[in-house]
Amino acid sequence: MSIEYLGLSSINGPLIALEGVQDAFFDEIVEFVVDKNEHKMGRIVEVYEDKAVIQVFEGTEKMSLINTHTRLTGHPMEIALSPEMLGRTFNGIGEPIDDLGPINADKIRDVNGLPLNPVRREYPRNYIRTGISAIDGLTTLIRGQKLPIFSGNGLPHDQLAAQIVKQASLGDNSDEEFAIVFAAMGVKHDVADFFRRTFEESGVADHVAMFLNMANDPVVERLITPKVALTLAEYLAFEKNMHILVILTDMTSFAEAMREVSSSKGEIPSRKGFPGYLYSELATIYERAGIVQGVNGSVTQLPILTMPNDDITHPIPDLTGYITEGQIVLDRNLHGQSIYPPISILPSLSRLMKDGIGAGYTRDDHQDLANQLFSAYAKVGEARNLASVIGEDELSDLDKKYLEFGKEFEKRYIGQGPNENRSIQETLDLGWDLLRILPKEELDRVDTKILEQYYSR
Repeated sequence: MSIEYLGLSSINGPLIALEGVQDAFFDEIVEFVVDKNEHKMGRIVEVYEDKAVIQVFEGTEKMSLINTHTRLTGHPMEIALSPEMLGRTFNGIGEPIDDLGPINADKIRDVNGLPLNPVRREYPRNYIRTGISAIDGLTTLIRGQKLPIFSGNGLPHDQLAAQIVKQASLGDNSDEEFAIVFAAMGVKHDVADFFRRTFEESGVADHVAMFLNMANDPVVERLITPKVALTLAEYLAFEKNMHILVILTDMTSFAEAMREVSSSKGEIPSRKGFPGYLYSELATIYERAGIVQGVNGSVTQLPILTMPNDDITHPIPDLTGYITEGQIVLDRNLHGQSIYPPISILPSLSRLMKDGIGAGYTRDDHQDLANQLFSAYAKVGEARNLASVIGEDELSDLDKKYLEFGKEFEKRYIGQGPNENRSIQETLDLGWDLLRILPKEELDRVDTKILEQYYSR
């Protein structure tokens, strides 16, 4: 029989303290009844002897030291899971907000998940096609990978996320089941409406499960949202054998919520005021991507984070880079030139790309072509720097060719319409079209046989 406690010891922002509790444990879910009619939930974040500190998900408004009844549930945060959740919209803690009724639970799972046994992990192979050339051709997203997008305030990361949701697939010839779990943290209502409307109008809403934590929702709820989304993704991938792409936006909101709650608890801050356990908290989220031996499904993560002041050395992108397998970086200068998506190629990287492309996956020339495009675009930067010093008219004919290549590459390869969905063949063929601007002898990163086969087409 559970014990019900009357009254609270103290209230501090989203945190309350309760004394005289018995058998409480860290991360346990707590139920509150305020003024005998309003129900709220919280979780225990600290336990010391008979004292417990509890985060309240819905905030502590209307709660006082004498009008609140508290009951410990005896279990951590859990979510009811079902394949029916695809096509539905939920709030940040997994409650339906689309007026379509409750979910008929197939399973109930702890949102904190279980660590994947490293021995049972399978190396990520094969790719997920986004229909965006700068990603598919040069920073290919591999199934089971975690590949963040580093953005900045005012850059079109929301539009890019929506386009990826609309266009993502396992390739043209795959008959495996594919779905998307989309979690937004701290977004404004107009951004949430943009995502809803875009998914519905494009006809992809039926294979997307959306979790929306609004900017005016409680900060504490923001800490649960990515865990709830990943719990559904793991269920669909590892129990229903589906390939799941998880898009998390914006991880900066998650980290700032963690800083706010940590400050309320009086913890000693680390870099930029963030708690010292920011790294481990990010790792517990990012490491829930992967493939398990003997299971056909996979969980692939595409977290999006906005870098404060475009600073890639800020703790959030810095620590994210340590944990994940590459990054896609958005560039403000390209955005200023009206190039969409403004993906900066040179600092972008997909560390697992080499093992999920090529013959049998995309096309035999993919890796060599990507290497050559990277090399040629790097020389474009050198030619532009030289032109800024001596003037474009004084450049050699070869440097002028590189300037022409750079302009066309940014306009036609990086730049594409927000509704333009390119196949992998179109992306690779476009790369060769651009390389033909340069003399054949400059293409020194391509195998001779591949060069002979594709350059002269």
